[in-house]
Amino acid sequence: MPIPANHSKPVRQSAKESAYNQIQQWIIDGTLQPGEKLNDSELAQALGISRTPVRESLQLLETEGFVQMFPGKATQVTEVEKESMKDLLPPLAALQALSAELAIENLTSDVLTLLEKTNDRFAKAIHSENYYAALKIDEEFHQIIVDTANNPYIHRIVAHLQAHVRRLFFHNSIILTEKSIEEHAQIIELMKEGETVTLSHVMKENWLRTIDEIESLQ
Repeated sequence: MPIPANHSKPVRQSAKESAYNQIQQWIIDGTLQPGEKLNDSELAQALGISRTPVRESLQLLETEGFVQMFPGKATQVTEVEKESMKDLLPPLAALQALSAELAIENLTSDVLTLLEKTNDRFAKAIHSENYYAALKIDEEFHQIIVDTANNPYIHRIVAHLQAHVRRLFFHNSIILTEKSIEEHAQIIELMKEGETVTLSHVMKENWLRTIDEIESLQ
């Protein structure tokens, strides 16, 4: 029988990838609390896999700073340090700005429509005070731009930084405001116009403003 060539293929994950993604998500959203001790047997049972891929995923999560392993003793979730925002956001802001510049060459009407619809969803989440959803939709918005830039190196580094920022945002109950909606709309228009200098400035400001907002609350 003829097999269609243009069908979407399911993404297959190894047990280690599945364990890594789920444990990382639990750490980010606070299901696994900072300082909490992790038991690989319990995690394996919860995930329905063997202990080996769990141990491998924990080793990877340690290299990325999400857990700390003490050989022969325990593995525990790392603490959330609000001060690390000052180290994380500037490089992420620079890469997001570069992504926006690179994405201009690959812009299509479909991408622009998706950005506009995503910002509309973002605005609805903020107006309904669903700030948890707003954080996730905000990440979707920026990920569309990173994907459109089509640079695998930027994509990889942004994914790593974004995971830590997501954790910091969730644990510190960051509330995104009307200003972010306006900046998103401005980013879309500047990408349409190819205004790279202003675009870079607005994109960086969209990320770096959070540092000032956090410091004002202290």
